[in-house]
Amino acid sequence: MGWTIGVDVGGTFTDFYAANDATGAIHVGKTPSTPANPAEAILTGLIALCEQYNIPIDSIERLSHGTTVGTNSLIQRIGGRIALITTRGFRDLLEIGRQTRPHMFDLYMDHPPPLVERENRIELNERVGAAGEVVHAPDKDEIAAAVDTVIASGAEACAVGFLFAFLNPEHEKRVAEVLRERAPNISISLSSEVQPEFREYERLSTTVLNAYLQPVMGEYLHTLERGVAAHAPDAVLGINQSSGGLMSPQRARELPVRTALSGPAAGAVGAAYAARQTGRNKVITLDMGGTSADVAMIRDFRIDLTFDRNVAGFPIRLPCVDVETVGAGGGSIAWFDRDELLKAGPISAGADPGPACYARGGERPTVTDANLLLGRLSSRGLLDGGMVLDPKLSRAAYEPLAEKLGFTLERTAHGLLGIVVANMVRTIRTISVERGYDPRDFVLMPFGGAGPLHARDVAISLGIQEMIVPAAPGIVCAQGLIVSDLKEDFVASRRFDLNDEGQEVLATSFTDLLTRAGRWFEDEKTPVSGRRLELTFDARYVGQNFELSVPIANGASLSPNDLPDAAQMHTSFCNAHEIAYGYASAEDPIEIVNIRLSAYARLHKDTEAPASVDQPPEPQASELLPVYFTAETAIETPVYARADLYPGYCITGPAIIEQLDTTTPIYPEDRAETTTEGHLIITIATQTEN
Repeated sequence: MGWTIGVDVGGTFTDFYAANDATGAIHVGKTPSTPANPAEAILTGLIALCEQYNIPIDSIERLSHGTTVGTNSLIQRIGGRIALITTRGFRDLLEIGRQTRPHMFDLYMDHPPPLVERENRIELNERVGAAGEVVHAPDKDEIAAAVDTVIASGAEACAVGFLFAFLNPEHEKRVAEVLRERAPNISISLSSEVQPEFREYERLSTTVLNAYLQPVMGEYLHTLERGVAAHAPDAVLGINQSSGGLMSPQRARELPVRTALSGPAAGAVGAAYAARQTGRNKVITLDMGGTSADVAMIRDFRIDLTFDRNVAGFPIRLPCVDVETVGAGGGSIAWFDRDELLKAGPISAGADPGPACYARGGERPTVTDANLLLGRLSSRGLLDGGMVLDPKLSRAAYEPLAEKLGFTLERTAHGLLGIVVANMVRTIRTISVERGYDPRDFVLMPFGGAGPLHARDVAISLGIQEMIVPAAPGIVCAQGLIVSDLKEDFVASRRFDLNDEGQEVLATSFTDLLTRAGRWFEDEKTPVSGRRLELTFDARYVGQNFELSVPIANGASLSPNDLPDAAQMHTSFCNAHEIAYGYASAEDPIEIVNIRLSAYARLHKDTEAPASVDQPPEPQASELLPVYFTAETAIETPVYARADLYPGYCITGPAIIEQLDTTTPIYPEDRAETTTEGHLIITIATQTEN
């Protein structure tokens, strides 16, 4: 009777989701995060969870982990000391970039300084041509001299990025061999392994970032593995990737840049799983935690991916879940800008000291304090009363704001929540309206500890009429780790025309990708029954700068015979172009630049929904609280425990629904129904903003 546990580390809380496939048992837990050492909260919370629910810790078979170590290291610039070996003439590429400004109209805003000092960027006299042919092979002595310079620099990791290494990696491999022989303690990142695609700047940047994170991630994973092995020796550790899917700790050490958006990706996977359970195939997600809010789009139960992201100002080109982030969370601090306008975030009180009501020394007004003042949070506290909140401290924090604005405390708090909502609505429109999608055609799925508290106002602003609140909203990221597959992405960067002649190039490249995927399946010892492949191509009209990713085929197994003909692929690209840009041309020639194959190995089993209860008892309110659904008046509102709402039960607002990981307000006249799986389907009664 083995257990699988998902662990998601957030800025405020570390979340746990434990599932037993054999019995169908599910348990959740939360513990305050320990930013200085995230592994501490993981191990402490894991032990506490097992003790609370009598889970034999040696029965844990798999521990899936979403980490923010990579992201935080880039934001705080606390990675390792690195060196770079590159093609002669390209040592300054990191600074030259694309000759674009991060903010076009801000003359004082510039790109962050490169992570590798100029004196540690070493040039090597090598050259591979645009067709992959060797133009000039590096001399052995030159390679040795470059390696000597790397060693003398005191580097902990070395990035190696040559101009056309994605077509012919031989020169990078020769440098790596010498590095491993002469300096075995130095971590190595090869561009041909990290990001084997064209566009030299993005490839080099991604490779340098990977090298920068290798020492930090290596040390963190060593600490975590040692701690897990000491308590749960039989547990297999999996690390979540930015593209949604797990990889081994060893793979995470080699490619830590793949974890840059690990947490948000897990949330999107968990949301897609909940969407499938409810049968809603068009969903906008709102993951609001203590520090930030992440939004994403799910179509046909699939999560959109993007291949170009900026993390802390650094470009990364890797498959990532298409998530947009805004600094809006429960800990977001209220402040006045230089024009005396009230703002919320992006600065957060975090977990320590946290909002004023936490009574940990925080004195500044936050979003959580506003919800407490409005009665939407009970003073009984968070975590089922395990974390008491002090309304007096919230009032003291908001009194200076209210006095300055000339408002009541309640109107001030309500106004701040309106600002937070506006920030999230603006971000949702970037992934929907600005990409040709009408948010009114979608269902809103709020999760995270703070998501359900603000989702109704977000839905009203967007014209959305229905919401899904997952069974454990504050634990969705951790649940997403439970249902994530083992995943590996393969790419062949080839440039050819989309026509009958190009089909031969496509078939050859696809065959090579299938071989690589087959080796990966065997190396990971994955069961044949759980394997799945997805094939896509990146294409563009000839003359365009950037490309679109278009699905070709997917299935348990694929072969070159499954490839559609050129006409079908042309039509698919035109349809995708029409959605993205509002137009398409059937006559213009198209070229393919990348062929991508994603390999999945299923690790989880779907558990059956709990059996319905005959004549369940009517849920009873635990208390009545005065709640401000508007800024003017409070309404006496019954408070229910989420666990008491049996499947099929309908409740009409006003109501407050409390559970361990979040609080969900049901506005007057809104209707909430519990599904068989425990999700809440909320139908909004009116489209009038409060």
